[in-house]
Amino acid sequence: MRRTARNPLLWILLTLLSVVFVGPIAAMLLTSLKPTAEAQSADPDLLPSEITFRAYEVLLTSADNPVLRWFMNSMLAATAHALLVVLTASLAGYALARMDFKGKNVMFGMIISTMFVPGFIFLMPNFLTLDRLGWLDTLAAIVVPGAAGAFGVFFMRQFFLSLPKEFEESARIDGAGPFTTFFRIMLPNATPALVTLLVLSFLANWNDFIWPLYVLFNDARLTLPIGLSKLQGAYTIDYPVIMAGAVIASLPVLLLYVFVQRYVIDGVATSGVKG
Repeated sequence: MRRTARNPLLWILLTLLSVVFVGPIAAMLLTSLKPTAEAQSADPDLLPSEITFRAYEVLLTSADNPVLRWFMNSMLAATAHALLVVLTASLAGYALARMDFKGKNVMFGMIISTMFVPGFIFLMPNFLTLDRLGWLDTLAAIVVPGAAGAFGVFFMRQFFLSLPKEFEESARIDGAGPFTTFFRIMLPNATPALVTLLVLSFLANWNDFIWPLYVLFNDARLTLPIGLSKLQGAYTIDYPVIMAGAVIASLPVLLLYVFVQRYVIDGVATSGVKG
């Protein structure tokens, strides 16, 4: 381990990878602070010659583009969607991992098979279902669909399989029922997997573009990715404003990962060790 840590090639490789991942974020931030003419130059400099917050002022004070409203819509939808995914996936994953019932393996196989179906196939059926329910042009239209996805069920099932059976046996000896065992014993021990699934579901909903474009019509109900696409004009592009919008859209994702990265690493390392 010490020899690996002192290997200069390893540090060079890590530095290059850091530049690859951090470079676009830094360029995005610096462009948002540039004057419009400098950002639109054919040969722009990396650093702004003059730092200006005009792009953020335009973005946050425009009556035609309610960015803060779009931001809150995305935040509410992504949070509600992620919590719903964690609830459904943990219940289904626990049942498939720990409970014995007829047809369990067939049911699990059918759930996994849906992962191989292209998502675009479900656009029209889901749209018609939401139309019947009267949920079109509401936040429910981007919260509920996909909340019972196969990936979450598979992920949680694999994690529950990795937990020792002694947890449940001890709970049964103490007289705990299935729901008490699940909510008070198994879920607290599945925190890394739950947080990992929460983050992945949040990111998927936060970055989704196609589905909200189909089901949201009112400008006041748009999510941030759809709203930011309206900032690009047909003939002129205000790059600082667009980059400022990208910075605002990136902040929750970066902050979320900073606070939960330890759980994400533990969850990915632990899930999938049993099948």
